Amino acid sequence: MIDRRYETGGNLNLFNRSVGMASPLRVLVVGCGNMGASHARSYHKMPEFDIVGLVSRGPESRGRLSRELGGLPEFADYEQALAETRPDVVSINSYPDTHGPYAREAIEAGCHVFCEKPLAETVEEAQAIVDAARAANRKLVIGYILRVHPAWVRFIEIARTLGKPLVMRMNLNQQSHGPAWNWHRNLMQSMSPIVDCGVHYVDVMCQMTQANPVRVQAIGARLTDELVPGMYNYGHLHVSFDDGSVGWYEAGWGPMMSEVAFFVKDVIGPKGSVSIVKDPNEATAGGSDDIDSHTKTNLLRLHHAEIDAANEFVRQDELISTEDEPDHQALCDREQAYLLRAIQDDIDLTDHMNDAVNSLRIVLAADRSVRTGEIVTLSVPDRRSPARSG
Repeated sequence: MIDRRYETGGNLNLFNRSVGMASPLRVLVVGCGNMGASHARSYHKMPEFDIVGLVSRGPESRGRLSRELGGLPEFADYEQALAETRPDVVSINSYPDTHGPYAREAIEAGCHVFCEKPLAETVEEAQAIVDAARAANRKLVIGYILRVHPAWVRFIEIARTLGKPLVMRMNLNQQSHGPAWNWHRNLMQSMSPIVDCGVHYVDVMCQMTQANPVRVQAIGARLTDELVPGMYNYGHLHVSFDDGSVGWYEAGWGPMMSEVAFFVKDVIGPKGSVSIVKDPNEATAGGSDDIDSHTKTNLLRLHHAEIDAANEFVRQDELISTEDEPDHQALCDREQAYLLRAIQDDIDLTDHMNDAVNSLRIVLAADRSVRTGEIVTLSVPDRRSPARSG
């Protein structure tokens, strides 16, 4: 069961309260790119946090962010920063291959951790980090931004009313160019698009079905030679659940990708369907590699399958407006508000952490399927114990 306080995020002002805390939580921000900068802005505006350092391999990004936030200590070396700043919280927003080692070191240093997805490069490493956080009584929040998005929460809630099995269709293709293509190529030093982005959407599928994934298969293609050997920049995964539900997710990155179908979010059940409807002009206006467009929904379309004796629909489709949804920065604010709440109120994050491991094992199984051409069978995790790999 997902903690509802994480799903909804709540009002930031409601969460901005010190409960028995004499001083702000000292936070070390690691990674100063898109996500790191957004999370740093969240900490900066919340009086319960005090940023004690910025860590980035590149001096330009951390220098720019430091100047924006009024001048903050800068570090090129994570271990040095961790030792010198002695933070209460480490916020990890660097490249995926560093997530596992950095999270483990932070927990060993006695810190609470916010870590962007994916938590680690392997299921075993992710589970070890979860176990370490649990043993040390430290809070570990993983950056599943859709869980704090009101429209996505509503999307999931409606999907659960459509009956079983569910058919879930999702993609996020990005026609990246300029700085975005540099960023994507760097990400693909260690992870393919269906792994890096896929954890969000298979997590959504798991929330919709509330069932166990049992089988994964996937295909992939290498559409450019500008990648490390063995990496692919397009992938398509299929996952089957033990309740009969099925879902697919597609992701491709690069200047060759099409803008025609960059965003599909659609769920079908016996009782009807629900879809996130995008602005048809958005791909042209902002581009599929615009990070703000990845969470924007515009409206939900709910279709009712009920028909009369003449096989005509009994009810018209409902259009549910989401125009007042939070933007990307506001969603990051909600994530950090939840981290604060978890620390202050000692929220039990067992399900949250187990769900992160579960979604990771699905996308890593898909990656294995791409590379081997095999269908991967997953073991059903024992919900009474930490999630385990299949």
